[in-house]
Amino acid sequence: MNNEEQLNTNLYRVEEDGLGRMRIPAEALYGIHALRARQNFPVAGRPVHPGLIAAYGTVKAACAETNRELGAWAETPAKAEAILRACEEVAAGLLNGHIVVDALQGGAGTSTNMNVNEVITNRALQLLGAAPGRYDLVSPLDDINLHQSTNDTYPTALKLAAIRLLRRLEEQIVGLQEAFQEKERAFAPIVKIGRTELQDAVLTTLGRTMSAYAEAVARDRWRVYKCEERLRVVNLGGTAIGTGLGAPRKYIFRVTDCLREKTGIGFARAENLVDATQNTDVFVEVSGILKACAVSLLKISSDLRLLASGPDAGLGEIRLPGLQAGSSIMPGKVNPVIPEAVSQAAMLVMGYDQVIAHACSRGDLELNAFLPVTADCLLQSIDLLTCSCAMLRERCVLGMEADEARCKRHVDGATAAATALVAEFGYKQAGDLARNAAKRGVSIREQVLQEGILSPEAFDALVTPEAVCRLGMPDTNKNRKDTP
Repeated sequence: MNNEEQLNTNLYRVEEDGLGRMRIPAEALYGIHALRARQNFPVAGRPVHPGLIAAYGTVKAACAETNRELGAWAETPAKAEAILRACEEVAAGLLNGHIVVDALQGGAGTSTNMNVNEVITNRALQLLGAAPGRYDLVSPLDDINLHQSTNDTYPTALKLAAIRLLRRLEEQIVGLQEAFQEKERAFAPIVKIGRTELQDAVLTTLGRTMSAYAEAVARDRWRVYKCEERLRVVNLGGTAIGTGLGAPRKYIFRVTDCLREKTGIGFARAENLVDATQNTDVFVEVSGILKACAVSLLKISSDLRLLASGPDAGLGEIRLPGLQAGSSIMPGKVNPVIPEAVSQAAMLVMGYDQVIAHACSRGDLELNAFLPVTADCLLQSIDLLTCSCAMLRERCVLGMEADEARCKRHVDGATAAATALVAEFGYKQAGDLARNAAKRGVSIREQVLQEGILSPEAFDALVTPEAVCRLGMPDTNKNRKDTP
């Protein structure tokens, strides 16, 4: 061997598959399957989601532990220990840099599965004191993929990753809900104009406005919490198409229990593994719940932008925290950048929901080939919503202030205050007062006092926070005719 050949040996190792031979960097933990996939799929330009990688490590650990319990590697216990430790390192995110395949890939996730298999193999070899690539000692297929298929490990890993991320999302939704509840209490005394179709409608309080946002977010919290029930049923052990081809019955009945023990999550083996392998509608259902959350965030963010508009020529009933200069040409302009960023994230989640629906509807016969895009969109959606809820809470809602004087001026000057008089005088007379006030260019209050219909104290009593938040009209209306 000459010096150049020796140098190449130090820098590279050669691996072979059914398609030929390739040079792999000598210390790389990925192998030929991952390298081919990286070359074949330069699509998204981003790696597999780290949550999916970690979940895959956990799934592989459950499979390896089950195989060890059933007697695999009984004569080489050190090998078993090395494999399990390597699985745990993948699960802990310590080897993410060696998962080199693109997030989007053909083959229903086989490239991700093989990349994980190779990384676990080569890390186990290192732990055993051998060089990466010594597949005669530890094999990506015969050892790490023993009794498995991409078609049962990939969707199981995706469900585990989603559950873990959804738990984080739920925590942030709770925080956002509590922030709006805090503002509900703080803004309870502030009467404002309620608007329908962007027109002045009736009186309400700013606290009631915040309460509606808190309730919407609370529903999202409950829906997200219930997602785990849908995702905990897995097809692990079903191997290629759900028939368990190549796996012992004892393995099939044990492996999901092992995964449950390792994660503390109530995973259950699907009663019909064939169905659970080919049908992916559960991801559509979960994505729909994420879309509902995105809708809530988009609506709330739009409202906050509108209520804070101005500050001089808009509604200006609330003030959002000023975080950065809003213009390169208009001095002093500060934009509602947090609601705008949250809105864009929500729009992306809605778009991802459409992709997931298309991908899951295109599964053909016994397998859905489009799980990689489903995984990418689903996990990114959860990340976007988690970040958005935290950002909206910390950088917007908690620092939000009410412009009480602005709200009062709107109430005093708006014909919407006439609605508060309906219970006292009836619809027609209240409408006449509103029209007369509008013609004269005065407030409802001024018109009422000028006509001597009510005293200042009596009018003010009709527009207190308690009065405008009362459920329905009082039964003591002297002008209202009760029907028998």
